[in-house]
Amino acid sequence: MGAVVGALVAVSVGSAPGAAAYDAQSKQWYLEPMQAEQMWKVSTGKGIKVAVIDSGVNANTSSLKGQVLTGEVPKSVAYNATDDYTGHGTTMAELIAGTGAGGGLQGLAPEAKIVPYRIELEGLKGGAEELEKTPGAVDAIRAAADTDAQIISMSFGAEGPSSKEKEAVEYAASKGKLMIAAVGNEGGTGGRIGYPAAYPYVIGVSATDESGTASEFASSGNYVDLMAPGQGFPGWCDGNLRSYCDDDQGTSAAAAIASASAALIWSAHPEWTVNQVTRSMIDTAGRTWAKDKPSKYAGYGFVRPRIVLKDSNYDAGPANVDPLAKDNGGDLLANSASTASSSPSPSPSTASQAPEKGSSGGTSAAGSAAESTNGGNTLWIALGAAAAAIVIGGAGVAVIRARRAR
Repeated sequence: MGAVVGALVAVSVGSAPGAAAYDAQSKQWYLEPMQAEQMWKVSTGKGIKVAVIDSGVNANTSSLKGQVLTGEVPKSVAYNATDDYTGHGTTMAELIAGTGAGGGLQGLAPEAKIVPYRIELEGLKGGAEELEKTPGAVDAIRAAADTDAQIISMSFGAEGPSSKEKEAVEYAASKGKLMIAAVGNEGGTGGRIGYPAAYPYVIGVSATDESGTASEFASSGNYVDLMAPGQGFPGWCDGNLRSYCDDDQGTSAAAAIASASAALIWSAHPEWTVNQVTRSMIDTAGRTWAKDKPSKYAGYGFVRPRIVLKDSNYDAGPANVDPLAKDNGGDLLANSASTASSSPSPSPSTASQAPEKGSSGGTSAAGSAAESTNGGNTLWIALGAAAAAIVIGGAGVAVIRARRAR
C-alpha cells in the first residue's frame, strides 16, 4: 500500500545552496504578518506534543535537534520513524516546532515537541518487505490517540473514505485529541477534498499565498474549516535533506502551520479541552463573512492565534460542547469525562501528502475515497502585500465568500 506524501504539491522552483548556508526564516513571509515575535512573548508551544503522521521525521536537522521525541513513538508503529524518505514529514515538523538553528525553517511553535510517525505514503521505496513493516495511517492514528500528544497533525490524504480510518479518527476524538489535516491539492483537477480531512472531528485546512489569496491549487468544498499559509516559502526537496527548495507549496504546509497555531493556544491555556481550543481558533479566524456561513474555499477563515494570546482572560466557551457538532453530525464528547485535556488535552488506500473533509491535498494515505465537491476554485480576490498583512494579522481574509452546505 503506497501513500502519497502530498504536502507540498508544486514542487521546488529553486534549490537552496545548503541548509547551513541558507536562511529559510527570511523567506517565511507569514511570520511577520502573523506577529510571531509578539506571540512568542506569550506562548512558544511549550508543554505541547504534536504527533506528526507523515513520511517520517529526521530528528537531526539543525532546526529539529532536541525537538523530536523519538522515544515516545509507540513500539507498534515505531519502524523507521526518523527515516524520512521524501523530506515531507521533516518539513512539516520544522514548520511546527523548528528552532530555525543553522538557517533552517523556523517553527511557529518553537518549544512544542514532535512525536514522529512514519506511514505508507507515495514515495516509499524498498519493496514488499518495507511496505509490510511500515505502518498504515489507521494504526498510526490509533497509536497516537493512546499517547499524551494533544495534537495529531496529518498532512496527507486519499480519496477514501475508509471505515477503519473513520473508526480510528473517532477513537482519537474520543480521547480528546485535536486532529488537523490538509484538505488537498486538487484545486486544478476538480477540487476534491481528501480524507482524513473530510472526516468528522478533523479540522480541514486550506492554503493561502502571501497576498492573502486562497491558493489556486487548494481543494475546496464542504470540509474546509480553516486556512493558513501554504505557499511561497522553503521546504526540503527530497529525502536526502541536502537542501531546501525555495517555493514548495501545498495544503500540507498550511495544516502544519495550523497545528502550530493550536499548540501556541493550548500551551497558553493548558487547562482547556479540545473543544475550547477548536472554538477559539474558529471564533478568532480572520474572515469577512458571517461565521455561520463558512466559505468552501476558506472555511471559517484564516488562523490567527495572536487574537487569543493577546487576551489572557479569553473566554473559549464551554469545555464539553463541540463547536463543530453540527458539521460533525453530533457531539462525540458531550457526555464523555475523557474530554479533559491530557496535559493539555484527546486497510486504507494509499495516502498522499494533503486531501478533502472528504477532501484532498498533501500527503495522501492509503484507503480514503472522498466524494467530489462541486464548484472549482476559479474565484480569487488578489490583495497587495499591505492588505495581506491586515487580512492575516488583522480582520479579514482575501477569499470570496461562498456558503457551503454540509
